[in-house]
Amino acid sequence: MKPRSPLVNRITIVVCAVVLTSIVSMATTLAVSKSIEGNATAINLAGALRMGAFRLLAHVAGPGDSNNTPEGTISNLADGYEASLLDSLITRTIPDSTDHPLATQYSAVTTYWEQTLRPALENHPQGAPVNAEMLAATEAYVNSVNQLVSMLERRTEARIGLLHLIQIISLVFSILIIIALFVDLRNRVLKPLRKLVTIATAVGEQDFSQKANMKGSDELAQLGSAFDQMSSELALTYNELEERARSKTDELEKSHAALQLLHTASRNLFANHDLCSGAVPMLQELEQLLDIGPIRLYLHDKEAAEPVQVVTTASTDRPFYCRDHHCNACLVTPEIYDELPIEDNDGRRLLLPIRTPGKLLGTLEVWYPVETGLSDTARRLLETLSDQLATAIFLERQINEEQQLTLAEERTVIARELHDSLAQSLSYLKMQVARMRRLNIEGDQKNAHEAILDELSTGLNSAYRQLRELLATFRLKLDTPDLLTALRKTIEEFSTRLGKPVGLNYNLPPQALSPNEEIHTLQIVREGLANAVKHADATEVSVDILFESPQVKAKIRDNGKGLPEDGQPVNHYGLIIMQDRARTLGGQVVVQNHESGGVEVILTFVPKSRHLIPTEAPSA
Repeated sequence: MKPRSPLVNRITIVVCAVVLTSIVSMATTLAVSKSIEGNATAINLAGALRMGAFRLLAHVAGPGDSNNTPEGTISNLADGYEASLLDSLITRTIPDSTDHPLATQYSAVTTYWEQTLRPALENHPQGAPVNAEMLAATEAYVNSVNQLVSMLERRTEARIGLLHLIQIISLVFSILIIIALFVDLRNRVLKPLRKLVTIATAVGEQDFSQKANMKGSDELAQLGSAFDQMSSELALTYNELEERARSKTDELEKSHAALQLLHTASRNLFANHDLCSGAVPMLQELEQLLDIGPIRLYLHDKEAAEPVQVVTTASTDRPFYCRDHHCNACLVTPEIYDELPIEDNDGRRLLLPIRTPGKLLGTLEVWYPVETGLSDTARRLLETLSDQLATAIFLERQINEEQQLTLAEERTVIARELHDSLAQSLSYLKMQVARMRRLNIEGDQKNAHEAILDELSTGLNSAYRQLRELLATFRLKLDTPDLLTALRKTIEEFSTRLGKPVGLNYNLPPQALSPNEEIHTLQIVREGLANAVKHADATEVSVDILFESPQVKAKIRDNGKGLPEDGQPVNHYGLIIMQDRARTLGGQVVVQNHESGGVEVILTFVPKSRHLIPTEAPSA
């Protein structure tokens, strides 16, 4: 049989003490109450004996019963009185012990009644006056009865006092037991339980430093020791789990933040028409999240032998392709650049293709530290990024091509309308001028008439030439709609007209100009070439289309005879049209003689980007 525990033993002792106290209190109360049962009746009856004695004395001194019945004789009355004296209600309150004062007093009362007072009453003549001796005997008897009654009262009061004492002792003992129980519970149960609850609460709050340190062999002490051991083991387990959870949480948070960034970047890439401004802030945030960088984006251009860099997240010098010189987003100090994990600073490179099905658009170059490496999660995120970039670049190119094709179609329609309307009208006017020349006008008006015809002829020829240039420009058929293709076709055309090859130097970044900017640039170049071929008598003509960030510069130079000293020729409207086109681009055209001879036409303007990188980006 399993032995009882100390805590159960203490509770058993306390319960037994409380039960024993209750039993003793109830037993003594029952005994005392049993012992005083009937005392009140006995006291009343004993008190009535005093009155009965005086009634007997008054009876013997009175005239007696007129009917002379036996019930009214003194003997019968004495028998009734004696029956009351010997009534069981009185005798059962008298102790059985003969030496008890109450028993002795009751015996003295009965003896005095039987031996003295009753004989004296029976022998006293009926109706005779009571003598002093008779009265003294009666008073002596009554005094004895009073003493008996007093003893009965004192005995009853003593029993009641004893009952009170027992109740007080039981109450005090019960209180002492309760106090002892409370103290024991507080020291042995409540305090340990409170300490255990405190430890449990601390464990719930991930505080494993609380210890019970309980001494003893009871259950709570054993439970405290178990709590201490459990707390220590939980601390070790929790630290391990917390470290693992922290690493997983960091990885998940990075992944979540990167996914959110990619989601936001996806919308920005598709909404922003400038790849640099749309990608650089997002790539820089991705570098901070994944602890990588720098990141560079290269696009493949069919006209370039090597991939063209279009985006970088860190550079000490302003990139060649930069359009917004108020932006310093990718510029860093040399000190910061030297700390980046690049090839010369313990860095590894990851190359991810930017491709659509069946077509390679570019390459994403990602540098990362050798010591930390690149996690699988980061690699998957970067692959997702490369897919998004491929989709955005492909859609942007498709949109640009569609815009240029739409514009080419519109130009073809305009060319047809011009040919069918304005060209025929000009041809008709030229024929009318020729007819007027054949008129034979004599007199003073002949010179004035010839001058007007010459002026009309010059204007019509100039307008007709401008119209032919417009028609030639509008009717260009581009296999790949971009400025470089149009320029090459234009160079071929004017090389044929000149009889010698026209030089071309072109270094604009891909998608540097909008379709509208490309058209105006192309038409200014064509006007400059037309002037060089027609008016300059040049043997060498060259065209330079240069990107001097953030400006675009178009230069047409020839080695011809140059401009006259007084400016442009009379009735020559081509230069005016070029100035108008330059103002439309937000730039200017300068037509001047070159120091080494010939004419130099220089167009300069800044391409208009609708979505420039914010100027509040971090500066170098």
